[in-house]
Amino acid sequence: MTITTGAPLDTEQATPPDVLREPTALSAIRRPSGGGVERLRAMGWALVGLAVLGALWQLGSALSPDLPSPAEGLRELWHLLSNPFYDNGPNDKGVGRHVLISLQRVFTGFTMAALVGIPLGLFIGATKRGWQAGNPVVQLLRPVSPLAWFPIWLIITKNPGKAAVFVIFITALWPTVLNTAAGAGAIPRDQRNVALVFQFGRMAYLRHVLLPNALPSVVTGLRQSMGIAWMVIVAVEMLSGGAGIGGFVWESYNTADMAAVTAAILIIGSLGLLLDVGFLRLGRRVALEEVQA
Repeated sequence: MTITTGAPLDTEQATPPDVLREPTALSAIRRPSGGGVERLRAMGWALVGLAVLGALWQLGSALSPDLPSPAEGLRELWHLLSNPFYDNGPNDKGVGRHVLISLQRVFTGFTMAALVGIPLGLFIGATKRGWQAGNPVVQLLRPVSPLAWFPIWLIITKNPGKAAVFVIFITALWPTVLNTAAGAGAIPRDQRNVALVFQFGRMAYLRHVLLPNALPSVVTGLRQSMGIAWMVIVAVEMLSGGAGIGGFVWESYNTADMAAVTAAILIIGSLGLLLDVGFLRLGRRVALEEVQA
């Protein structure tokens, strides 16, 4: 092991209370058994859940004539996906273009939140002073509704699209900060003692102790942040209007095209599922590598 000299290690580590900690990756990830029979059983139960959802949707459409049936919603979904990227002007775009605009905003705000949230979470979780200074601010701002931030950012940026990006940033920030802080604050004491005995500098401690132990929690926080970001962008775009999948939903509602609304909901849910599965697989891989290490 290479011992890096440098500034003395700050071993006074914060220990966040359990009630304020977000779930860590190792506790949140359930690994599948991997057997073919088990996978078939899981797929079967997933189909049962979808069938129940379809039955409830059919029942709701029967009780409310204004609500499209599943068959009508699926037909509209097929129609929207048959030509998703046409562009006949600012007020007539295919649903695919709306989705791309929303994804661009989500990933921009999410990336900003990750770049700020991971270092901030490491600082809050790894140092007692960082926890004492940062935790009250996080707990003060975290409960604020995402939509409450929109007028603030709209005044600052003078642009609804940019304001939506900053709303994503501020709402996706907190899960990343809290999960990263929880991971950084839960480093085993024996590893901290080894770093102290070998007189690790701060960079060596960051590289060999802090980051490897906090990484599963970081991925869990990023997964939660992405889920929140995708959920919030729809509401923000409905509020701001214009392009984006949320604006498409609001425009369809205003024109009484409820079939398009239900089709857009299916698209939103499917994309959210794909994003979550991607981060779930990343989290499993990180957790597995940590166990093997």
